Amino acid sequence: MALPIHEAWILLFVLPGLVTPAAINHEDYPADEGDQTSSNDNLIFDDYRGKGCVDDSGFVYKLGERFFPGHSNCPCVCTEDGPVCDQPECPKIHPKCTKVEHNGCCPECKEVKNFCEYHGKNYKILEEFKPSPCEWCRCEPSNEVHCVVADCAVPECVNPVYEPEQCCPVCKNGPNCFAGTTIIPAGIEVKVDDCNICHCHNGDWWKPAQCSKRECQGKQAL
Repeated sequence: MALPIHEAWILLFVLPGLVTPAAINHEDYPADEGDQTSSNDNLIFDDYRGKGCVDDSGFVYKLGERFFPGHSNCPCVCTEDGPVCDQPECPKIHPKCTKVEHNGCCPECKEVKNFCEYHGKNYKILEEFKPSPCEWCRCEPSNEVHCVVADCAVPECVNPVYEPEQCCPVCKNGPNCFAGTTIIPAGIEVKVDDCNICHCHNGDWWKPAQCSKRECQGKQAL
């Protein structure tokens, strides 16, 4: 039995509200190409295996093409099995090299050390110098400094002095020695008091003087 016209219109307005989103089959409505790209987080790259080679920056090289990858300074050739890179036997760096560059496939020495460094100063090869009055040094071809330190003899006095720019001390007052706390010259006898006459040892200036008692002069004990 057919519905009245006014009831059919009411049914048409009610039915769309009863349809839920779950009832819609998305397979029937394929998404746009832009929606597919934005919903997929995994980026897809072309596969160049067997067709070419890709360097670290993503640049593609043809088979047989020679190129320099980002991780190496040595040239590579693109093959079906991937890049084949040269690994030459590089010459050894000079042990005196102070500046090395790595722009090419092998490291290259740009500056060789041809001087010696000693106490913050630089000296030429075979240059002789005196860092102190008692040192004599030379810059060797091995870039090492070899020094000789002067061995001073024992001074012939008990009061030696050091002169400027001289290594060893000198006895400005000649040889002498101690007689108690008194300094007496060598070579002569010295009466140090009323009872003792002293003189220095021959050659042993660092030893105390030899003294002998004589008849005491002056006031006699009562």
